[in-house]
Amino acid sequence: MSADQFGKLAKIVHNDTGIVLSAAKQGLLVARLTKRLRALNIADFAAYCRYLDSDSGLAERQNLLSAITTNVTAFFREEHHFTALARDVLPPLMARARAGGRVRLWSAACSTGEEPYSIAMTVLDAFPEAARHDLLILATDIDPQVVAAAEGGVYTRDAITPIGAPRLRKYFDETTTGFQVKPVISAIMRFGTLNLHQPWPFKGGFDVIFCRNVVIYFDSEMRRSLWQRFADGITPGGTLFIGHSERVDGPAAPHFQISGATQYRRTAAAH
Repeated sequence: MSADQFGKLAKIVHNDTGIVLSAAKQGLLVARLTKRLRALNIADFAAYCRYLDSDSGLAERQNLLSAITTNVTAFFREEHHFTALARDVLPPLMARARAGGRVRLWSAACSTGEEPYSIAMTVLDAFPEAARHDLLILATDIDPQVVAAAEGGVYTRDAITPIGAPRLRKYFDETTTGFQVKPVISAIMRFGTLNLHQPWPFKGGFDVIFCRNVVIYFDSEMRRSLWQRFADGITPGGTLFIGHSERVDGPAAPHFQISGATQYRRTAAAH
């Protein structure tokens, strides 16, 4: 892969997702895209770049994005967020739901599902009858392959280790293929493919948003734009959970108040 070819691919990725690929990522990109060249029977990266520009290559852009996105996740990762969710955030939301109100939670980069299912288990521990009320957890990711895996809800024994035996018995069935989430969880979940960099098919009204370890891959303009869109999409008093190395900055910052470790409370209206 030449420097020019890397630059072209990096520009496509940035334009489509806001993700910045530095020159240091060239080797990683080569390693991850080599499989795509073999699958397409394309000889080299020059031909691959030409293919992306063709009408028949438009769908391949999604495979390019899938190849470069990082899907590092685990059940109850950054456990303090789930402790705060259970202790501080959920009680008023449960009261609202029991009174007939609407409650929405969003895992905005759900990867293979460990994060939204951790949210669901936390909700159901405190609110077992959640499915009988207007409460939903939306789980989205840019990569349709990982969204499909998340919706399938099957995990290996190694993956389920952080869950603990009581929750495992309560929320999973052991099958010949692994550990399958039970319908009690699926009943409050909705999955979809969503590029955070593009228009969203909903208006917001979220009470809780998890978007952790995502904006570290964006440039400053895209990062600040996303914070503002979250500010617009979270109800006053709602909560935003972000990654351990991330901070809300830019025009959206005045609309959030720190309420815990990498945890923000939405304050006044955004406009």
